[in-house]
Amino acid sequence: MKKIAFAAALLAAAPLAIGATHNWLATVTPDGTAHRIGNPDAKVKLVEYVSYTCPHCAAFTKEAEGPIQLAYIQPGKVNVEIRNLIRDPIDLTVAMLADCPPMSRFPQNHSAFLAHQESWIGPLTDATAAQQERWKQPTAAGRRAIAADFKLYDIMERRGYSRAEADRCLANDALMKQIVASSAKDWDLPNIEGTPAFAINGVIAPGTHSWQSLMPQLQESVKKAS
Repeated sequence: MKKIAFAAALLAAAPLAIGATHNWLATVTPDGTAHRIGNPDAKVKLVEYVSYTCPHCAAFTKEAEGPIQLAYIQPGKVNVEIRNLIRDPIDLTVAMLADCPPMSRFPQNHSAFLAHQESWIGPLTDATAAQQERWKQPTAAGRRAIAADFKLYDIMERRGYSRAEADRCLANDALMKQIVASSAKDWDLPNIEGTPAFAINGVIAPGTHSWQSLMPQLQESVKKAS
């Protein structure tokens, strides 16, 4: 009986799979230093303002990424834009590594750093004074020191990047300046009080910093847009 029920479920799902004409989860569009994931023509636009060193951002990613991808991005209902709110040199370093080309790999790079944040964030609280001084250097050398001390190179290697490729991303001063400038501008937006923060169709959701608080607002926006 269980086998019959399982087969029936597969047959019921088959038309959806066959009818799917576009993998919106793999569609990434650049927007300055931000990245838009999903259907560019979706009626609902969700902006996620995140910091890679923010534990609340990591918690949000673990809880919300799957539901948002399956229920909203893949069906083409919502376009999700990821924007960096930089808090420290470590945050900046991770943002630059997540941005390593090709652009199509950004969603997985972004997810890898946040979903596994607890495995690399340790030095932020137990580093030596000498290490912290190296991190303060606003240069590629300073970012390489961060990547080494936080074992970010290991994450990049698991993502298929060599150390040389990661170093080229960390040496991109033009990208670094763009990320910093864009982040500073976003920090000045009304109702941006911390991370994560969210905007739906251009309107920042005040007091919204978790999936529990964002989910009903996103559902309502999609319902109205249908």
